[in-house]
Amino acid sequence: MSTSTLPIDHSSRIARATLALEGLSVGDALGETCFSDHHFEAILEDPKATAAGPWPYTDDTAMALGIYEILHQHGRIDQDELARRFAARFEAQPWRGYGPGAMRLLSQVVSGIDWRIASETIFPGGSFGNGSAMRIGPLAGYFADDDYPVIAEQAQLSAAVTHAHAEGIAGGIAAAIAGAYAWKNRDDRADEDTKRGLFDIVLKHTPQSEVRKGIERAAKIAFELPSAPRSQLLDPSTKTILFDVSMVLIVQQLGNGSRISCQDTVPFCLWAAARHLDDYTAAIITTIRAGGDIDTNCAIVGGIVALAVGMKGIPDDWRKDREELLVS
Repeated sequence: MSTSTLPIDHSSRIARATLALEGLSVGDALGETCFSDHHFEAILEDPKATAAGPWPYTDDTAMALGIYEILHQHGRIDQDELARRFAARFEAQPWRGYGPGAMRLLSQVVSGIDWRIASETIFPGGSFGNGSAMRIGPLAGYFADDDYPVIAEQAQLSAAVTHAHAEGIAGGIAAAIAGAYAWKNRDDRADEDTKRGLFDIVLKHTPQSEVRKGIERAAKIAFELPSAPRSQLLDPSTKTILFDVSMVLIVQQLGNGSRISCQDTVPFCLWAAARHLDDYTAAIITTIRAGGDIDTNCAIVGGIVALAVGMKGIPDDWRKDREELLVS
């Protein structure tokens, strides 16, 4: 798609993609600081007690920037171009925190190997890591005013470049649908029925998978367990609050990204986003409390909730402390 054939509402689509990118990248960068025990405990006591900025963003944001740039240029997911963009960003900044499998895959693409061959070589049968969901925010924003099947199709194309496994595809689709739902229902974001409705729409469009089963569990328990009081008793290996019975149960049922898979990441993230669809700060703090893959969880949740609360809903001091985004 050339510039002349971009959608007539391309500028408004990019504005939404930018909003989602802000929410995703702030969550990612802040979440990354919370792998430090000191910063983890401090922010749970006071959301303003964050690490000193600038907070470097990780591969979550780097790959989201790749999607953002492709949509800005093409108005749709061009898989070959997206693979090249992912590889170029990796080659320029390989220290952003890419996982071992992603590093091998993108290194092969950098060397000129077709992404389809590289993906199958590195991940026979496809990857089901949570990378397909962590980067999807800009896509959810760009297509948010489209019908859900269009969003699901574009999310599938985006995911398949690196995550061709059915679970990887399902995770990317579910997170994209949730983000679009947040935008479509932003005016009623505080309504409990709206929050519950997020699960109905996501389940309607997420393929049969373990990811979908996890989201079904999330839907059942999303509003049953109240938030328990904060406790100082922490498990240092997982950074889970041991005395917080509700969060322990949530992690047991839904995961917290510790396995770095869509199956144990996306259901929890949708639970956190739906619970706090009207409050970005509460959504991110809740996500941090669960421990696990904190930066990725916060990236997914941040991208979804930002589309509901708007740019003003993201704390200004958090945005200022996040490292400046490098958009090409």
